[in-house]
Amino acid sequence: MASPPAQPAAGIAFSLIRWWGIVLKEFLQLRRDRMTFGMTIGLPIVQVMLFGFAINMDPKHMDTAVLAGEHSEFTRSFLSAMDNSGYFSFVEELPSEEAGRQALEQGRVQFVLTIPPDFSRRLVRGERPSLLLEADATDPAASSRAVSSMLMLIRSVSTRDFQGPLLSLRASQPAFDVRVHNLYNPEWSSQYNIIPGLIGTVLNMTMVMMTGLAMTRERERGTMENLLAAPVRPLEVISGKIVPYVFIGLTQVTLILLAARFLFHVPCLGSLAAVYVSALLFITACLAMGITFSSLARNQMQAMQLTFFYFLPGVLISGFMFPFSGMPPWAQHIGNVLPVTHFLRLIRSIMLKGADLWQMWVHIWPIALFTVVAIGVAVKCYKKTLD
Repeated sequence: MASPPAQPAAGIAFSLIRWWGIVLKEFLQLRRDRMTFGMTIGLPIVQVMLFGFAINMDPKHMDTAVLAGEHSEFTRSFLSAMDNSGYFSFVEELPSEEAGRQALEQGRVQFVLTIPPDFSRRLVRGERPSLLLEADATDPAASSRAVSSMLMLIRSVSTRDFQGPLLSLRASQPAFDVRVHNLYNPEWSSQYNIIPGLIGTVLNMTMVMMTGLAMTRERERGTMENLLAAPVRPLEVISGKIVPYVFIGLTQVTLILLAARFLFHVPCLGSLAAVYVSALLFITACLAMGITFSSLARNQMQAMQLTFFYFLPGVLISGFMFPFSGMPPWAQHIGNVLPVTHFLRLIRSIMLKGADLWQMWVHIWPIALFTVVAIGVAVKCYKKTLD
C-alpha cells in the first residue's frame, strides 16, 4: 500500500512574518504587564541615580564628641582644624568619660576626643602632651581616613600657632600628639564588620524572597481558591504564612554565628539572647515586607522583581558595603527607613561592643514600626477574590 504524500512541515523554513508576529505578541504582553514594564525601565534609572550620588568611600562630617578638660587657645585652634578638615563634625560636649563610652556604644558618635586638664601647661613647657581620640572601629572604612589625617592637622596647628616665644616648639617632632584608640576592633579587621552584617543581609534577601512568593505561588498552583473558601481572616492567613519561615531565619542566624565564631574568630561580647531577640524582630520585619510584596504582585515574576528592587538598597545604602556616614543626608534618610540599616547597627553593637537591648532602643523601635506598617499594608491589599 502506497504511503500518502508527505505534507510540507510548517516552520521548517524561517519565516519573517511568523517571527514578527511573535515579536509583536511579546511587546503586547509587556504593555499589558505594566508592573514588569515599569520595573524594567524604572529600576535602572532609579538605582543609577540613587547609588551614583549616595555611595561615597570617603566619609566626611562624622559625628564627634569632646571631653574638654580645659578651654585654651591651643585646644580651640586644634578643634577648629579638625572641624575645617571636613572629617569631623562636633555634635556635643561630654561631661565624663563614662558618657563618652556610652555615646560610642550607642552609635551616637563616631569619635570622642579627650583633652586633659593640664594640656596647655605641659605644651608650653615642651613636655609633648597627648590628646586621646577614641574611634568606633566597627566599620574600619568609615574611620581610617579621618584617623590618618591627625598628623597633618598637628603640623598645621603647629605652623600656625607656634610663633614668637613658642617658635622653639617647632622641632623635628611635633610639640604634641594624638593617641588613637580603635575601640571594638583594634586591628581594623574587615571581618569584624562584614560577618555580623552578613546576618542582616542574608536574612533580608532570603526572608523577603521566600514570603514574597507565598501568595503568588498559591494563585499559580490553583490552591488559592481553597484558601479563599476557608473560614479564615486575612490577618490569620498572613501571620500563618509568616510563622514557619521564622524558624528558617533563626536557623540561618545560628549557622552564621557558628561560622563567625569558629571560622572567622569574630567575638560576640553581648548575650546570645539579645542577638536572637533582635534577629527575631528583624526576621518578622523581613517576612512582613515579603508578604506585602506577595499581596501586591500578580505572579511570582512580579514578586521577584519587587524583592530585588527592595533588596539592593538594603545592601548598598544600609552601611553594609559602604560607610553610612559617607552618604549625603537625603540618602541617609532613605537608609534609615529600611529595617536592615537599624539591624546592622544593632547586631554590630551587641556582638562587638557588648551592648544591651535597652541601650539600643533607638534602633529597635524603627524595626518594630516598620513591621506593623508592612503587616497593615499586606492585610489591606489581601484580596478575598481571584480577580
